[in-house]
Amino acid sequence: MSQTTNILVVGIGGQGVMTASEILSEAALSQGFDVKKTEVAGMSQRGGVVSSHVRFGHKVLSPEIAPGEADILVGFEAAEAMRWSHYLRPKNGKAGGVAMINRLRLVPPVVSFGLFDYPGDPVAAVRGQGFRVRDFDAGEIARGLGDFRLVNTIMLGAISDELPFGAETLKARIVDRFAARKPALAELNARAFDLGKAAGKGKSL
Repeated sequence: MSQTTNILVVGIGGQGVMTASEILSEAALSQGFDVKKTEVAGMSQRGGVVSSHVRFGHKVLSPEIAPGEADILVGFEAAEAMRWSHYLRPKNGKAGGVAMINRLRLVPPVVSFGLFDYPGDPVAAVRGQGFRVRDFDAGEIARGLGDFRLVNTIMLGAISDELPFGAETLKARIVDRFAARKPALAELNARAFDLGKAAGKGKSL
């Protein structure tokens, strides 16, 4: 546990960015890691941008990830993933960081107000910087399961094989939230996690 793992979760208000970072933190704590987390919400209830930094390792002093140090970028929205891509760790002869991007395109207020233009192909822009990118339509997977709120669990499943602990640890943290009071939701989230895990590998179940 000598190395610190840095995960940056970004998206639009209401997508579950903060819940995802909370679950990640709980999973890391359950494995004995020291965990630090911070988040920034801009008009989150009105569709503003939201970001959360999660860092864990043997000893973590600061909750903030520096640009160029993120091991995993979890993009709940495509343009936000592109906007934060400079936080990813460059290859430098090693594997570098990985971006897990939901292809969903949500137009934030700054675009609606005419202050900025929405990028033409944000996923291609991230890939063009030389980063490892896995992109998929988490919303379509969630709709197939009958509940759009499952996007959160799908995104966590997608990054589960990139973590320094087993995917089942993260899955258990999600399922346990519903197991006692809402077993049907627990089963649905378990399915969403597995589909997200497959999507993160470029596969389908």
